Amino acid sequence: MSFFVVPGRRSALAGAVSAACVSFFPCPAVAQAAPPAPPATASAPSSATPAQLDRVIVTGNPLRSNDLAAPATALEGDALVRQRGSSLGETLDSQPGMSSSWFGPNANRPMIRGLDGDRVKVLNNAGNSFDASSLSFDHAVPIDPLAVERIEVLRGPAALMYGGSAVGGVVNTIDNRIPKASIADTGGAAELRVGGAAGERGGAALVETGNGRWALHADAFGRETSDLKVPRFTPREDGEALAPTDRVRNSASRASGGAFGASFTGAQGYVGLAVDRYDSRYGVVAEPDVTIRMQREQVSLAGELRPSDGPWRNLRFQLHRSDYEHREIEGSGEVGTTFASQGDELRLEAEHAAWAGWRGLVGLQLERSDFSALGEEAFVPRTTTRKQGAFVFEQTEWRFGSFSAGARVENVRIESAGDAEPGGPFGAPAQRRLSLASASIANLWSFAPSWSLATTWSHTERAPTSFELFANGAHAATGAFEVGDPTLGAERSHNLDLALLWSTPASRVRAGVFEARFSRFIALAATGVTVEQPGEDGGLESLPEYRFRAVRARLRGVEIEASHRVELGRWSLTNSAQLDFTRGDDLDAGEPLPRIAPLRLRLGLEAQQGPWTAGIELTHAARQSRVPSTDVATASYTLVQLALSRRFNLGERDALWFVKLENAGDTLARSASTIRTVRDLAPLPGRALKTGVRISF
Repeated sequence: MSFFVVPGRRSALAGAVSAACVSFFPCPAVAQAAPPAPPATASAPSSATPAQLDRVIVTGNPLRSNDLAAPATALEGDALVRQRGSSLGETLDSQPGMSSSWFGPNANRPMIRGLDGDRVKVLNNAGNSFDASSLSFDHAVPIDPLAVERIEVLRGPAALMYGGSAVGGVVNTIDNRIPKASIADTGGAAELRVGGAAGERGGAALVETGNGRWALHADAFGRETSDLKVPRFTPREDGEALAPTDRVRNSASRASGGAFGASFTGAQGYVGLAVDRYDSRYGVVAEPDVTIRMQREQVSLAGELRPSDGPWRNLRFQLHRSDYEHREIEGSGEVGTTFASQGDELRLEAEHAAWAGWRGLVGLQLERSDFSALGEEAFVPRTTTRKQGAFVFEQTEWRFGSFSAGARVENVRIESAGDAEPGGPFGAPAQRRLSLASASIANLWSFAPSWSLATTWSHTERAPTSFELFANGAHAATGAFEVGDPTLGAERSHNLDLALLWSTPASRVRAGVFEARFSRFIALAATGVTVEQPGEDGGLESLPEYRFRAVRARLRGVEIEASHRVELGRWSLTNSAQLDFTRGDDLDAGEPLPRIAPLRLRLGLEAQQGPWTAGIELTHAARQSRVPSTDVATASYTLVQLALSRRFNLGERDALWFVKLENAGDTLARSASTIRTVRDLAPLPGRALKTGVRISF
């Protein structure tokens, strides 16, 4: 959600958003967009205002169409600077249809329309991150918002392009670590930010240079936070009340990283290489004496060839290799559990020339990942997962708009190494092979001036993960003994999205409804059995048993966005509103699905005059009483945020300063998307002031 708009000059590195994006709403892919302009060099500042520039959504849009039927949003430039949080979940929580897992301020994964984990694909430059964040709520995503220049979100299934793990949607973080266009001079940007409920002290810088053929990129970032400040409350652990406090225990963090990339560019394409490293240390709020030390190293190779003639118009490839590890360090300094993942991904896309009115492409995606968990809290065995997917996508124009269709086939093999010694919890080595098929159709029809109707339908299949198949042990983050089912088949769903859009230069409304029906939804359900496990004091502790099983499920909801801009002399006023609601049901159990965000309403008003912009936003979340029998209702809350920004120049440098007062009423609020064991330990942030500045040159 873009909180306010500022006029004036901005550099190419700062990015820009369209006129449809400049109020409180992110840029929808269904908006009528101008053709994308060629990327500017790092040294060439743009003189255009935000209303004169537009970017095409690239996530799930292989033909780079100006119009896209699927619901998508983008956050970049000034809006991203102001919205950045310490995690992707916090940064995107205010976007339509988005929430976050909120395992405290650090392990905070994005959720889309009530789905998370392996159903939401988190990508970096369209590449897999190969981390362990989908395995457990206390595992953070190894991507820091400080290091990205643009975030795109595709709500709803994107299995056609990215596989079954994108059945809920895609979050794609985009940077320029592999430059895709020529750079003829030197430019860069630097950003500093302090404050907030976590007492953030952070900064990032990037520099790009080139000679018109070779383009170089380097960046670095660092962030440190204290324990999160919240309204005074009484935390509860294992049903027992703890001492009242205004801090979330063990929630401090420290993160740093950087990257270097180089590309050879030309009129018909580019080829480039980048290496990056991410390092983080953060506390686990559910375990006061446990700290996670995470690190990820990645090497990426990418290129694009655009032939001037012939049967092919665009050939793209990406190759990623990622090495991820995180260690859970006990209070004594000993390493309790080590999670490690190594992954390789190759992606090829070939766009063909128009034929009989159809544009399209074919693609191939290959993945291999090796995962291991060693130590006292290892509840899954060592596994190897291999995926091979092939897809085709075609698009044409007809009397009722722009029509597209596609299909994907995928083979998945998941192997468990079992136990190193007989008698262990994971048994003998085992493997599962699955063949998956997904398909989608979409249509965008501009049936009248200012009016459009977007329709998408898809059938998706997702292979069960290694932990859904082979887990067998105590999971500290959920406080449960989790058991997988090695006989699980593919998760299957049918999905429908309908949206009506009305847009004028000063106003826009987007109203959409969606429904996803799962014939086999892999759920983690309580069995009513209690399992005795060795406790920390040498005795036994009782844990409820949960098993992964396939059920029939349904998710459906509404997303409405509206904004209206009024010019009053030198002032520009923008009113905006946003409402989203998701309802999820386990049809076999006859009860709601867990951790679904309640109905939420956001109202905003911003005033812009010259280089100054001020805004106020009110967010109301209704009481969430539709919960399964293993959960309790979450109270409603209303949060108010105030913001002020000013754009200015420092010589030849373009700069933005901002200050925000978050949760101005210091309201105690808890997220319904958080698991119950953490909800009583980690409320949402309290009243806090945050300020920052970004300078581009």
